[in-house]
Amino acid sequence: MEFDSIECVTPDGLDEEEIHRHHHPQHHQNHHFSAGPKPHNNNVVHVQPAATSVHELLECPVCTNSMYPPIHQCQNGHTLCSTCKTRVHNRCPTCRQELGDIRCLALEKVAESLELPCKYYSLGCPEIFPYYSKLKHEALCNFRPYNCPYAGSECSVVGDIPFLVAHLRDDHKVDMHTGCTFNHRYVKSNPREVENATWMLTVFHCFGQYFCLHFEAFQLGMAPVYMAFLRFMGDENEARNYSYSLEVGANGRKLIWEGTPRSIRDSHRKVRDSHDGLIIQRNMALFFSGGDRKELKLRVTGRIWKEQQNQDAGVCIPNLCS
Repeated sequence: MEFDSIECVTPDGLDEEEIHRHHHPQHHQNHHFSAGPKPHNNNVVHVQPAATSVHELLECPVCTNSMYPPIHQCQNGHTLCSTCKTRVHNRCPTCRQELGDIRCLALEKVAESLELPCKYYSLGCPEIFPYYSKLKHEALCNFRPYNCPYAGSECSVVGDIPFLVAHLRDDHKVDMHTGCTFNHRYVKSNPREVENATWMLTVFHCFGQYFCLHFEAFQLGMAPVYMAFLRFMGDENEARNYSYSLEVGANGRKLIWEGTPRSIRDSHRKVRDSHDGLIIQRNMALFFSGGDRKELKLRVTGRIWKEQQNQDAGVCIPNLCS
């Protein structure tokens, strides 16, 4: 995808400097843990590492993930998960014997009796689940890390919201704003020659939360369009507490979109493909840009507000930031 510039317009009409793409490769570290030697008596000098808990017994020696039925074993009793059985070409990775179709029913039964904490307990999740229910919970756990919301690159960084905010600012060099109103002008030369383009992400901090404003060009069927939408840096149930509006217009015409920001749990592509935002056809965007319609200069204004429940009337009223 191609990146272009955003002109962030201040209240007095002055344009800030344009923002350009920055890409920084991310580095990751994998941490591996192993059990240490445990001598049985004073005569033992060399001892092979041994599993120190039932949880370690249920860890696949190939992928190190927890094993779930069917758990396979070789004739010598070495176990591995069903996914890795195919990867090792039906050979035990420990003793190289053929695996066959032997299941370790005893270990599967032991797993049924276990209750383990969510793997995100270090991030704050207090829940404990039966072994076979743990995976389902962890896939939806509110404490699980978020994916980086940056669009236009396959960034694999994950983390909590404060970490991702710092990552967006320091690594992706995104534009950071404080306040709940905005006035941007998206610029693109030769817009008819490019069908797909993504502009630099903008992050807003208001109401103690962070919001991501996206703007891009793509093909909707056979029609070239531009789309702007907002994502909330938090879970979906929190996102429902906020609303936003986007507005484009010129020459006495105006388009307005109002909606609820989508959580960054939903990927940028998922939100875009659901058309949940302000969509404007390219010809109209160029009309709003003025001039000879050969250059995109589309001004997008908007605001974010928090819905507050009126206890007396039982209805929601907007809470606008000052």
